Amino acid sequence: MDQLLNRLEEWIVAIVMSVMSTIAFLNILSRGIVNYSLSFTEEITINLFVFLTFVGTSIGVRQNAHLGFTLIFDRVNGMFKKGITLLVGLLMGILFLILLYFGIQMVLFQMDMGQKTPSLGWPQWVFSLAMPVGALLCLYRTIQATVIEYREENVNGGKSV
Repeated sequence: MDQLLNRLEEWIVAIVMSVMSTIAFLNILSRGIVNYSLSFTEEITINLFVFLTFVGTSIGVRQNAHLGFTLIFDRVNGMFKKGITLLVGLLMGILFLILLYFGIQMVLFQMDMGQKTPSLGWPQWVFSLAMPVGALLCLYRTIQATVIEYREENVNGGKSV
């Protein structure tokens, strides 16, 4: 299951980046050659960028590649490391739960109001799904990373690896 999710995240990033690059390039060509801007490209690019940010964050959490200040963590041992691991995991989990909750509320509100995107006239909630879906991915990866790091502290006995 995890391998499938790993590949899915990586494919989403690759496809979204390709679509964003292609759309931006076509808009540049259109402005440069025929002096006409494709207004819908900005709408699609911005919304895809939000989705890309969440999926990229999920991959970063999975690979433990996020930026972090580890001075205190590196200097403590045993129970303190486990406590810091759990605290950071809890705080990240709370953040993503908040984003998930408000993302769902935003999507439901947009569906109820029948909001459309300005340029394309598509339902706005289609693009806004990026927030709750991305937050859910990040929440899953946060729990996964916290459990893995906590178990490593048990195995290593609090020693730095």
